Amino acid sequence: MRIIVDAEKIIGKIKPMHGVGQPPFAGTNFSMFKYLKDAGIPYSRLHDVGGAYGGYRWVDIPNIFRDFDNDPTDPNSYDFEFTDLLIKALFENEVEPFFRLGVTIENDAMIKAYRIYPPADYKKWAVICEHIIRHYTEGWANGFEYDIKYWEIWNEPDNYEDIYENQMWRGTKQQYYELYEIASKHLKKCFPHLKIGGYASCGFYDIVSAFVSSAKSSPRMEYFIEFFDGFLEHVKKNDCPLDFFSWHSYDNIENNRIYAKYARARLDEAGFTHTETTCNEWNSEVEKRGTAHHAAVTCAMMIAFQQGPLDSAMFYDARYGTGIYGSMFNPLTKEPFLTYYAFKAFDELYQLGSEVETTVDESGVYAMAARKDNQLIILIANPLENEIPLDIKVNGTIRKCVLTSGRGLNMQIDKPQTIDENSFLLVYADID
Repeated sequence: MRIIVDAEKIIGKIKPMHGVGQPPFAGTNFSMFKYLKDAGIPYSRLHDVGGAYGGYRWVDIPNIFRDFDNDPTDPNSYDFEFTDLLIKALFENEVEPFFRLGVTIENDAMIKAYRIYPPADYKKWAVICEHIIRHYTEGWANGFEYDIKYWEIWNEPDNYEDIYENQMWRGTKQQYYELYEIASKHLKKCFPHLKIGGYASCGFYDIVSAFVSSAKSSPRMEYFIEFFDGFLEHVKKNDCPLDFFSWHSYDNIENNRIYAKYARARLDEAGFTHTETTCNEWNSEVEKRGTAHHAAVTCAMMIAFQQGPLDSAMFYDARYGTGIYGSMFNPLTKEPFLTYYAFKAFDELYQLGSEVETTVDESGVYAMAARKDNQLIILIANPLENEIPLDIKVNGTIRKCVLTSGRGLNMQIDKPQTIDENSFLLVYADID
């Protein structure tokens, strides 16, 4: 395999593809946030925070505004204490919250749903959101003046057309469109400088089934597309703000590349050319968490996202616990899995800032490079199950190589002739 890096050809900026979902904490102990800081994690999306139903303490609208009959302009109607602690700890560790306005998933909603029904009064709900934003960005109600740019209206309202099986939204798609219209217009009027968007789509899996014979479709996946099309039609017809569109995927690397292009193309076709796109829930081959393979796949995914039309991405997620999706930390030791170090590696390029042209002649291996002044770093990910011959061509002098694989973490090696299976490699060079 040959990798060619043209350090003189800058093709764009390194984008924040190493964001995460809910951060690692238990109770009110935020000591593990140091790992987020050390890895330069730019965003933590606040959804499903602190356990089932947000532990009834964190982030969710019903946790902060506990009685919907109360006055939304009265500071005494709000319970900010626990969420204040979380937001403060994130900023102390240089992580910006990506704030989801809504509720946590109710996985057992088929038995009984509690908080996933449409709000009783959409305008009042929007006013509640307004005052939460004012608390965290303008100091309202003994609050703060944090720089929190992204405010997401709900999560996965498209979870399923059959509202009695939907774990996130016990309403129709039209009801969500109306909530989004009222809330987005109100919030954008109040905060024209902030980014208001949604809707955290379940994803676009169905589009692959149209041309990949092995891909599976289902009524649920078809509904994801139907919901998206209806959403775009509604926000365009009613001139709603849409500063960003968020979507989710737990698919493989190449399919996720397709979904990213699809979302960008559909937004552009609908006239939303300035709307950012973010895949703010993703985790590929999650069942292999804790392995070198999962680390390599995760690293490769961030590279693939960087080289596509996405503006940002957030891995689901950074919690530590027995749930399989918490894939960055060992729940028994609280020590990082190898996957965590993929984020730390990506951040090294993010800190340099500018992406330079990189070509790879081997399918299944991913590479990118970044520079600042005369510094160059190349990141190569091999998620394949076999060792690959490696030939790096760069207009510079390679001074150090650091490999992470099943053999070990951050192993400094000579310029390698091969790259291990299930590994990622950082190559440091000085530009001639």
